[in-house]
Amino acid sequence: MRLFGALYARALAWARHPRAVYYLCGLSFVEAFIFPVMPEVMLAPMMLGKRHKAFRYANLSLLFSLLGSLVGYALGHFAYEAVRPLFSPHMQQTVAVWVDNLRDDMSRHWLAMLGVLMLAALQPVMPMKFVTWAAGIVGVPVLPFLACMAVGRGKRVWLLALLIRLFGERAERILHRHIEWIGWAALAALAAALAWWLWLR
Repeated sequence: MRLFGALYARALAWARHPRAVYYLCGLSFVEAFIFPVMPEVMLAPMMLGKRHKAFRYANLSLLFSLLGSLVGYALGHFAYEAVRPLFSPHMQQTVAVWVDNLRDDMSRHWLAMLGVLMLAALQPVMPMKFVTWAAGIVGVPVLPFLACMAVGRGKRVWLLALLIRLFGERAERILHRHIEWIGWAALAALAAALAWWLWLR
């Protein structure tokens, strides 16, 4: 099932559009909280076409990713509060215990929490969406949350800009060749991490 390949092809078509910069901003925004294709698939061909603007495109993508992260954070917070009364009493208690445990872990191990947020922002495809929502549910302070997202996501887009400047089309070809594996491997890793965490709990 070539889900990621099809979405990747659509993103490449956006990258060739005259209004590609606007599409890049939109993709970077929605990818932070819902869309499953990372903005790098648009960034790479755009950077190749105008290498002197590589870091400008990277910074635009980062800015709109941060705005999208705030949306994911807000959705996590308000959706949790809105949906919680619909759960059964037992489910409400279970979820409340889970959230309280996360909040307790956050307060006792805040440095580790910041590290997890930065690592999550570095990951491709799905994890960032779960992290932005979970951060809103748990109530991670907004400024440290944004700082971690900026560092993690910034490393990704700035590294891509640097690779394009140094290696040109070879960097883009590697991304194109392995996008399907990257997408499904990221989903599998996330599912395994979630199963492991639930097993520990």
